[in-house]
Amino acid sequence: MYFLHPPRLMSLLLCGVANAYAVPAIPPAENVVAPPPLSPSVTITTTAQKIKTASTPGHDRVQLLPADHVVAGDEIIYTLEVRNVGPTAVDNFTFTTPIPEHMVYVADSAVAPGADVSYSVDGGRSYDAPGNLKVHGANGKQRPAVAADYTHIRWIMRNRLKRGSLALARFRAVLR
Repeated sequence: MYFLHPPRLMSLLLCGVANAYAVPAIPPAENVVAPPPLSPSVTITTTAQKIKTASTPGHDRVQLLPADHVVAGDEIIYTLEVRNVGPTAVDNFTFTTPIPEHMVYVADSAVAPGADVSYSVDGGRSYDAPGNLKVHGANGKQRPAVAADYTHIRWIMRNRLKRGSLALARFRAVLR
């Protein structure tokens, strides 16, 4: 559904000008499983697009636009292109993606065919399934975490990343 337009490189800086912002950048994905010397090389490129919905009587049209400038409430779709540029296949490749500053993750939006997804609410120190995550509420007691509490996403590729292949991972977030 969201593969309508080719992704455009997102801006790398967050700079406020009259409530318009350059898209909050995702720091480079962190390779959790460091490849040994002389092993295949995997690159990760992140792009961002703004989701715009236009309604006409009886019809909604969803567009993906360049995310050059966004305002509070704009929804952004982040696409991560995971490419094996090395000479051999890579098994169980794992990487993490921080939720960009000033952005709120949209629940259940992280997708990547052939990957298991888990989340962190503690700055990337630990990961688990959404139903197992807990945070301290305003009253100091633990409560179930909600999507707005997520700080990082971890992706574990179940399928072998073959030489020269490309895998896509996506998630959505809203600017606060």
